[in-house]
Amino acid sequence: MALKNSPILGLQSFLLLVVMFMLPSLLFTKPNGEHFSFLENLQGSHKGQKLEGVCKLKRYLEKFGYLQYNDHSTHANDEEFDDQLESAVKVYQLNYGLNETGTLDSRTMEMMLRPRCGVPDIINGTTRMRSGKMKRHQHGPLSFHIAPQFAFFSGRPKWPYTQANLTYRFRSSVEVIDLQTLRPVIAQAFAKWEFVIPFTFSEAQESQTHWNITIGFHKLDHGDRHAFDGPGGVLAHAFEPTVGWFHYDADENWSPNPNTNQIDLESIAVHEIGHVLGLQHSAIPEAVMYGLFSPGEQKRELHSDDILGIRTLYGLDR
Repeated sequence: MALKNSPILGLQSFLLLVVMFMLPSLLFTKPNGEHFSFLENLQGSHKGQKLEGVCKLKRYLEKFGYLQYNDHSTHANDEEFDDQLESAVKVYQLNYGLNETGTLDSRTMEMMLRPRCGVPDIINGTTRMRSGKMKRHQHGPLSFHIAPQFAFFSGRPKWPYTQANLTYRFRSSVEVIDLQTLRPVIAQAFAKWEFVIPFTFSEAQESQTHWNITIGFHKLDHGDRHAFDGPGGVLAHAFEPTVGWFHYDADENWSPNPNTNQIDLESIAVHEIGHVLGLQHSAIPEAVMYGLFSPGEQKRELHSDDILGIRTLYGLDR
């Protein structure tokens, strides 16, 4: 016997179609991939507790420069929320303008779960904090030098003016965005920096055997000892001068014109080129060199902090 048409049946069919249409988008928008999701189970955790997932938290903070156990520590791979981990959490909270509780409160979790650049916030114990003056903070075995505004890599590496005409080439192990789309995005990103320092950037000709900067898309372990982690989590990374490597994570949902589920190609390019030129992460959320990002976010224009930082590094604002 055939079902008769009814308003209720029609509404049910309509709702089913809506859910089926939205399902792929809903599945994709899981905020930060599986590699950061373990943090969700640790909200509210604090010193003195033993919880599953604390070991992964230690690896997260170690990856981004906040935690450094000595070779003989018994706590490096256990699930105990120890004194050193609490100190590392406090430094993270200080770096991102949060209350220094040492506890994984909701605001700290919110920041840690955001997609981010893979370059550590702290390198060799040096970090850019939110203080407006130079201070020295002691947290556990690491001493952190706090400087205002922008930050540089250890030793302040930079490109020599004898190489002021830098060339780049695209070399990917995975094809994600066609070169016809990618070329103008990268050119626009370089132009932002070219406007504030006396360097030029151009794509190397195919006949050239040498170039300065290599840009590409790669997945997981791709040979630079800094493996990507799949969708979400780390979006991209780059290396200090004069290494010249800038890598996108091929597993992300990239777009030159992102919707709320996609990552903006140009915003990430402007940020990673800042690393290629010698800038470290800034603690100013509006700055291009801020290390955290959100899907759909567009941050393509240099902030005054970015400009002052790069000009100071290259001796242009004395």
